[in-house]
Amino acid sequence: MSLYVALQMDPVEHVSIDGDSTFRLGLEAEARGYRLFQYTADRLSYCEGRVMARGRPVSLRREQGNHVAFGDWFDVDLSEFDVVWLRQDPPFDMGYITTTHLLDRVHPSTYVVNDPFWVRNSPEKLLVLDFPELTPPTLITRDLGQIRAFRERHGDFILKPLYGNGGVGIFHMRPDDPNLSSLVETFLANSREPIIAQKYLPAVVRGDKRIILVDGEPVGAINRVPAQGEARSNMHVGGRPEKIGLTKREHEICAQIGPVLREKGLIFTGIDVIDGWLTEINVTSPTGIQELERFDGVNAAALIWDAIERRLAERG
Repeated sequence: MSLYVALQMDPVEHVSIDGDSTFRLGLEAEARGYRLFQYTADRLSYCEGRVMARGRPVSLRREQGNHVAFGDWFDVDLSEFDVVWLRQDPPFDMGYITTTHLLDRVHPSTYVVNDPFWVRNSPEKLLVLDFPELTPPTLITRDLGQIRAFRERHGDFILKPLYGNGGVGIFHMRPDDPNLSSLVETFLANSREPIIAQKYLPAVVRGDKRIILVDGEPVGAINRVPAQGEARSNMHVGGRPEKIGLTKREHEICAQIGPVLREKGLIFTGIDVIDGWLTEINVTSPTGIQELERFDGVNAAALIWDAIERRLAERG
């Protein structure tokens, strides 16, 4: 199958070629003979009935410091593509949401991955609320009194922005921490959004497992171990990836949520599991496939493109 593919992503010239999942997906696409075009979300537009983007053809190679070659800039109608990848990093703000509304207007005639409707309606920390039996005790609120009561019930807890990413703004709050009121006030002063509190899981010091699912099926996992003295395991803030397998409990989690992901057209997802508890379902721009390939030899990029080809074939 020969495909014309647009990558809506952050500037490709600045990505880490050994860690970026979109880069790996692009390499696999070129290995299959697909043509690639790349643009950034700020160059997406709607003009008189057409969804347009200004970008450049790209050619990728795994060569540090010389990993991309660009063609000329030009404007394209996204209806000309077979596949568009929605892969820019959060924050999941109104700018991000607007891109999903625009991409809705070309999907599914042009196949957008992940489905923009369900990306918009499945934020990482909210989709998990559909599975309360799988998640640790969770509170979403702007009310300081509710947060204090949550601390009374559960002791240590994690406080974080509802639409944050990459470990930014995550705090481990202890029962006697005198900064709770001040911290909540700071959150609320800087945003109109609620904040999320989750019971602290002490096992996080041994790692926060990222499980990669392709069209609802688990294909492998990596363990992300926090740096010494850190409460956060995200690789963006120094978490160390390790080789690891899936437990029986984690297979059960995937079996329960997999059909939901598949039904929503969420082809590439990454769920976060700590000590058998589901904490996030990442659908906007999940990462981890390069680490999985290095540790276990699983070419998740190939499995993802296989799933996309199957979906396209089903649609004729």
